[in-house]
Amino acid sequence: MARRTKIHVGLEIGTSKTCLVVGEVKADSAVKILGIGETKSAGVRKGEIHDFSQARACLKDALARAEDASDVEIGSVYLAITGAHIRGENNRGTFRLPDGEPVVAPEHVEEARTIARDIHIPQDHFYLHPITRNYWLDGLEHSTSPVGLYGKTVEVDFHIVHGIGTRIQNSIKLVREMPLELDDVVFSPIATAQMALGREPRERGALIIDIGGGTTDFALYLGGVITASGCIPVGGDHITNDIHLVTGLPFSKAERLKITEGDASGEPARSLGNAKLTDDRGFAEVEVSRGVLNEVIRQRLEETLHLIRHQLPAGSIESIGAGIYLTGGTSMMRGFSELAFEVFGRDIYRPELPEISGVKSNFKDPRYATAIGLIRYAQIIETERATPPGPLGKLARMFWPFGR
Repeated sequence: MARRTKIHVGLEIGTSKTCLVVGEVKADSAVKILGIGETKSAGVRKGEIHDFSQARACLKDALARAEDASDVEIGSVYLAITGAHIRGENNRGTFRLPDGEPVVAPEHVEEARTIARDIHIPQDHFYLHPITRNYWLDGLEHSTSPVGLYGKTVEVDFHIVHGIGTRIQNSIKLVREMPLELDDVVFSPIATAQMALGREPRERGALIIDIGGGTTDFALYLGGVITASGCIPVGGDHITNDIHLVTGLPFSKAERLKITEGDASGEPARSLGNAKLTDDRGFAEVEVSRGVLNEVIRQRLEETLHLIRHQLPAGSIESIGAGIYLTGGTSMMRGFSELAFEVFGRDIYRPELPEISGVKSNFKDPRYATAIGLIRYAQIIETERATPPGPLGKLARMFWPFGR
């Protein structure tokens, strides 16, 4: 019997925007974007809900727009969450096979998994993802489960993501009051990576940086597996606020000036003269030294990138062979790629999406990377659930977030 198409919906409740992307996964695994519903966020600060009623109104509006654009009645979503309270850390579980049992059995691997997941987290934190990174059998690395092989000691490496339970629950409550069902809750940079990074960049080593309005998320992949992830509570809104404080401009005009005239490269030639905003009649409404404007932007972005660098494992930057991939609305800032290269010394890219089609021309906009990544995430999970154990399941297991 032919495979039927499947509809998935990705939801991102961000500081700047609330966005739903409706995607159709076809029988040949191609993804088609059916529609995007977006509204300006309110009640959300640094990726976390601060005014529930305002955030709920925004979600209701974005949901209606997504249903109208896609002609789909939405009943469930994959939800991306972020926030500085969310942490990612690695841990390894080791289990020695009992005497008289020379062959690795499923229960032996599960014991190692249990030990690996058993890390101390703050009392108010909640587990989001225990992601299987790789396996070891008697000191030899395996990319798939060593069940059925001879050995004495089996080990499992996990990347464990956890965050404050009440803050996660508030986002879940918001979705369920629509009312919508939750297919899954996903840490934002893990979702973004599904869109931005293919198998080859993960194998060669790649860092995804998603810089939005209130937060900057990151995920580092080395040797095909996730190695580090986290969230910096700084984004494009902080740049706008810095411009507001330095120039005295209203926030709305500081935002317009940042987008239309700003440059983060540090190139002297791009900082000559004055940056201007014009009114409806074409007359100069605002005039600010371009050198001052660009320096404010550059200092904030440079600080953000150094904060990410500080959170990466020692020596990991030298192992990034594929490069650094920039997504998120603030990544479109002129000169940001040059600045990122200066900080990390690695090739800088913006992800391409040739395998995704749709009626919307803006599905390649970096602002939608996380929401679209949720569609890819859902597709991978569907594949994992439908794939029997064995070599064919290897690729899916590389992405599978729960290590089941």
